[in-house]
Amino acid sequence: MSIAKKIVYIHEPTDLQCGQAVLAMLTGNDVPEICRELSNDRETKLSEMRGYLSEHSISMSPKRLEAHNAGDLPEYCVLSLETPRCWHWSLYAKGTFYDPEHGVMNDFPECDRKYFWEVKNRS
Repeated sequence: MSIAKKIVYIHEPTDLQCGQAVLAMLTGNDVPEICRELSNDRETKLSEMRGYLSEHSISMSPKRLEAHNAGDLPEYCVLSLETPRCWHWSLYAKGTFYDPEHGVMNDFPECDRKYFWEVKNRS
């Protein structure tokens, strides 16, 4: 498997499944399947995100980088955002933000700190 040819927006089924929704958008799998594979239907950890992507032939950069604006981001990346409510997973792909809570946007949702890990198809 690899990064989905076309990213299709998925709204998080619950307030705790933003990570699973990001993984679903990246791979084209569905959220319930990802929850089963992770044995987790709640908050996802970085290690779970990285492991799931690796199992699906997608590499995730080892280093977390800080973003100040969209121009700092690579073509595809997983975002960790400090929103007013909580830390939150989101996806950036080819100039568009796919946020499991806030929808499809042209810029970051409201957040203070913004971190990212680049994702690529494994060669």
